[in-house]
Amino acid sequence: MHGMTSIVKTVTRLLVGVIFIYGVYIILHGHLSPGGGFAGGAIIAGALILLILAFGGRTMKLRREEAESSILESIAILLFLFMGIAVLFLGTKVFFSNYLPHGELGELISAGVIPLYNIAVGIEVAAALFTIFLALIIYKEEIK
Repeated sequence: MHGMTSIVKTVTRLLVGVIFIYGVYIILHGHLSPGGGFAGGAIIAGALILLILAFGGRTMKLRREEAESSILESIAILLFLFMGIAVLFLGTKVFFSNYLPHGELGELISAGVIPLYNIAVGIEVAAALFTIFLALIIYKEEIK
């Protein structure tokens, strides 16, 4: 992939940061408003995919493997499971129980461990969607 026109590249430079920050916002505020880890992760993956589509794989120095994003995906899944298993070692007998203080209602830090779960899910979804996109690019390049 060689990238697109200079107009698309300029618009991408202007918007990709805003899209990425919006994805992070959706992940962090998922317990207070609609959204959460899945929606925010999809938005972050969309920002990364937009970069590759606009500038091309060679400019972004992509290699013919999706190992890095696959490793990040695996780490996020393990983080999610370790947070759930940690509850069992803290004395609670309920898997994925909320073991952190709840805080003030309506505040950003008000849901205990749920925002941490949202972050892990957001990282996992972003890495998974990005890995799927990279696999499709690699498949297309190999068919040529």
